[in-house]
Amino acid sequence: MPALFFAQIRKNRKEEGAFVEQPVYQVSQVNEYVKALLDGEPILQDILVRGELSNYKIYPSGHHYFTLKDKDSALRCVMFRSQAQRLRFRPENGMKAIAQGRISVFPRDGAYQLYCGGLSPDGVGDLAVAFEQLKAKLLEEGLFDAAHKKPLPRYPRRIAIVTSSAGAAIHDMLRILRRRFPAAEVALLPVRVQGAEAPAEIAGAIRYANRWNVGDLIITGRGGGSMEDLWAFNDERVARAIYESELPVISAVGHEPDVTISDFVADVRASTPSNAAEIAVPDQLELLRWLRGAGERMAQAEEMKLELCRRRLQTLSEKRVMKDQLAFVQDRRMLLTHLQQRLGDLSEKSVGAKRQKFSALAASLDAMSPLKVLGRGYAVARNGQGILKSYRDALPGSRIEVALGEGSLECTVEKGRP
Repeated sequence: MPALFFAQIRKNRKEEGAFVEQPVYQVSQVNEYVKALLDGEPILQDILVRGELSNYKIYPSGHHYFTLKDKDSALRCVMFRSQAQRLRFRPENGMKAIAQGRISVFPRDGAYQLYCGGLSPDGVGDLAVAFEQLKAKLLEEGLFDAAHKKPLPRYPRRIAIVTSSAGAAIHDMLRILRRRFPAAEVALLPVRVQGAEAPAEIAGAIRYANRWNVGDLIITGRGGGSMEDLWAFNDERVARAIYESELPVISAVGHEPDVTISDFVADVRASTPSNAAEIAVPDQLELLRWLRGAGERMAQAEEMKLELCRRRLQTLSEKRVMKDQLAFVQDRRMLLTHLQQRLGDLSEKSVGAKRQKFSALAASLDAMSPLKVLGRGYAVARNGQGILKSYRDALPGSRIEVALGEGSLECTVEKGRP
């Protein structure tokens, strides 16, 4: 139908000037014609468009729909799932971007749009944007917190290395490990460190090392390269595998200036794979020097102890008790005699003080005795109820006893006087 439609239009143009009945077209015919015009324009088949992303939506089908706009206009865009899967950053509303694709018409809606085959941030590379986005996300989740960092074992017995078996990095690490600490065993978990399959392999090898306790620590990394070459270590799957690792992980990616997400998540970051090997194990030469020094210090400490024992023995041998065996007994006998004498003196002093106190109390008690009063010519009258203090206590005819200084009188009361 489109071919006949276009032929009819061309025929109508040739017959211009002659009377021809104005044809009527279907909506679909018009849309198909416009689509054919746009599809036939070479510049619109591979075009770059700069603008600001807005209304960005990702549907369950995996297709991305959004609008590119500037201050004057807007352009509808669609990116199908197959192209969207190749995005290395997360598009966001308000982001300046450059879209690459072709402009055509969707006949059903009659609206033209950009069929996007690629999308990149405007002004910076998509990898740089993806790096910063993932870095901010993991930082917010706490994957970089120092509280989660695990210390490295001081003397590892076995080291698991997750890297390529064909790269120069593994040979450098093995050479340094053999030179510095040959007592440590090395378990190589070979993986790809570049390409689309690399992140899944690296993350899987780290989890495998943890599950089967392959080593006391893990070194993962690769040699230097471009940002794209190192991108496997900026993958979220690798970052989370390192974070979840129960074994401490050293990240050794690229050269000194290279920084990856793995470096932030790992327990220790090494500037190069060679530096990772140096960090992982102690230097056997330094250990030997330390052991020699420790042996010398132990020998010196024992010599000092022996010298102190000699001096103490010399001091004891010069004491009087060591020269006269009975001197110790005699000294103790003299001390005992002195203590006995002091004890006797204290006893006598205490008894004398108590005797003086007793005499004073006895004198005070004797002075207060009623017998002393009777001895001076006084008498005390009492009846069966006790001492009489008033004439009213003795009725006429009652019997009373009168105590004198010497003896007593039994009397009968004849009369009482006030």
